[in-house]
Amino acid sequence: MRIKNYYFWLAAITNIIIDVLSKRAIVTYLQVERTSMPIIPNVLHFTYIRNHGAAFSMLEGQPWLRWLSLVVSLGLIAIGIMRTFSNIWEQLGFGLILAGALGNGIDRLFFGGSVVDFIDLRIINFAIFNWADISINVGIICLLIHGLVDRSPRSNSR
Repeated sequence: MRIKNYYFWLAAITNIIIDVLSKRAIVTYLQVERTSMPIIPNVLHFTYIRNHGAAFSMLEGQPWLRWLSLVVSLGLIAIGIMRTFSNIWEQLGFGLILAGALGNGIDRLFFGGSVVDFIDLRIINFAIFNWADISINVGIICLLIHGLVDRSPRSNSR
């Protein structure tokens, strides 16, 4: 039996698991917010913070934000069930975006609207982020590649 949109589901499930487990590990081992553990000193640290907003703490404290990720996730799951994606880039793109949305949605639902962030790239002085954020960004890159690669005429099978 062949699974429809196999790479979509594989990317989504694998990255949700990585996101949830990595966040739980950070919360368990670092326990106190703003605690930092150098992985590569002055380059990469794991720094435990809770983000009460979206990217770069935008929309902080908005009560509807906790439901947005879950609504987006349900929409992407429905698309994955009902539609056949045209190539692997499209499957990976939407699967990774689903993983990121659901990973952060799970945090917001169970942790009072906040998301656990911990990847602290000190070499470029960037915002602290998590695996779900990486998944969303890589998913967007995959969809951009899909847009460049898929030049076939659109079929009515979608």
